[in-house]
Amino acid sequence: MKKLLIVFGCLLLLLFNGCKKKTIQLGNKTSFESEENISYGDDPEQKLDLYIPAHSNSKPVVFIMIHGGGWRSGNKSELTFFTLQMMQQLPKAIFANINYRLASISRFGIPNQSDDISKAIEHLEKMLKYKPRFILLGNSAGGHLSMLYAYQYDPYKKVKAVINIVGPSDLADPAFKTYFDYSFVENHLADPKVLPSGLSMANFISPVRWINTTSAPTFSYYGKNDQVIPLSQKVILDSVLNKNNVFHQSFEFNGGHLDWDKDKNNTFLINKVAQFIQDLDKQ
Repeated sequence: MKKLLIVFGCLLLLLFNGCKKKTIQLGNKTSFESEENISYGDDPEQKLDLYIPAHSNSKPVVFIMIHGGGWRSGNKSELTFFTLQMMQQLPKAIFANINYRLASISRFGIPNQSDDISKAIEHLEKMLKYKPRFILLGNSAGGHLSMLYAYQYDPYKKVKAVINIVGPSDLADPAFKTYFDYSFVENHLADPKVLPSGLSMANFISPVRWINTTSAPTFSYYGKNDQVIPLSQKVILDSVLNKNNVFHQSFEFNGGHLDWDKDKNNTFLINKVAQFIQDLDKQ
């Protein structure tokens, strides 16, 4: 309860403090220097909030937090509270919580959103003045983008791991085609001009299509009663990762699509992510 009150107090400071730069105290001598709404591109939506451990002399791993919202809605503020909780559990890591250009009928998500992740990575490298290990963490559409970027759009392997929370892994899965906005996904998520010859749109934007033996280690978390992202997405993802011998861990929680961040599910997730990061170093 004490930790929750500390994080909630920090969230209030972020929401109501007019200062752009500030120090966030998380208790137990843990503090972060934060800066909000840093521009990493020319578009107004290309903004990120950055949290750096106040007394770190090393070169920490960098988490990039990617919000959900069906690719065409949502905001980084939706992950602020969860980011603060992650900071408590991993006080030596850097966290960047990003917005990205939202898709619409007149603006494709891909490659804009994959380009935004790339731009955020490049901007962070310049700001931090070193080449960090990046971990992409996203929920729902953000989980999809985290996987798709790491598996398809990261030729230099800057992304060392993916934390995928209820993200669709195979958009060609018949069970996923019941998604209420599937027509938008099929017709507007990706620009047809970037589609390789002979490859369907659904396969092109499916992260599992791009997994190979060198793909980033992946942690996944799926709901047993999710009516948006069916549990078959976890089964398919685990199968392809196993086939390619990619280090991965996956877990299920009780509840639906939005229940991953509630009570015991949230605590379980954060503890398992912290353990996954430790296990990575043993690989």
